[in-house]
Amino acid sequence: MSHGKFITFEGIEGVGKTTNIDFAKAWLEDRGITCHLTREPGGTPLAEEIRQLLLVHRDEKVSPLCEMLLFFASRAQHLAERIKPALDRGEWVICSRFTDATMAYQCYGRGMDLQMVQQLAQITHADLMPDTTILLDAPAEVGMQRAWDRGETDRIEQEKIDFFQRVREGYLKMAQQEPNRYQTVNADQPLLDVQIDLAKTLESLIQEHLI
Repeated sequence: MSHGKFITFEGIEGVGKTTNIDFAKAWLEDRGITCHLTREPGGTPLAEEIRQLLLVHRDEKVSPLCEMLLFFASRAQHLAERIKPALDRGEWVICSRFTDATMAYQCYGRGMDLQMVQQLAQITHADLMPDTTILLDAPAEVGMQRAWDRGETDRIEQEKIDFFQRVREGYLKMAQQEPNRYQTVNADQPLLDVQIDLAKTLESLIQEHLI
């Protein structure tokens, strides 16, 4: 049995990650590929508890370092209990967010040291990086307006627009630095067009997997 592929979806709020991840899973399964769908932070009972700690509104200010360490604590459990076992079974894992999100939000958004995140990533998953990262990209104003239109927002979604502009710029910079791993899809277009572009990316992944 071959090792599965690890696909991550990234992007700021409101770019359609949930909708397009569901599309990707259905598209791949229609072609006979078993897919395991998960998310970060979260993915296991313990990791989901950490997710609640991270996203719930609270009077106490959460320090950027505490926030970053909680993300990696959740990730370590998620990798051990869900992601790696699924890949070892030959399944493709589709994950909403991964370490790139920590770099985008905590480093580019909050100003945490990038080298520190890279060191934590080395400790947590030195043997595993996504095979492909699909960046759903849209201007911060567009994405956040969609998120705000949905109604109730979590603690991070209540940040000001300039925070999400920095996060988006971080994602675009990472995509530029790793063009072989990143596939950027314009999320500021009608959903049908987004999914046409996404299907092209998924088709190329299948062809690579067959080689």
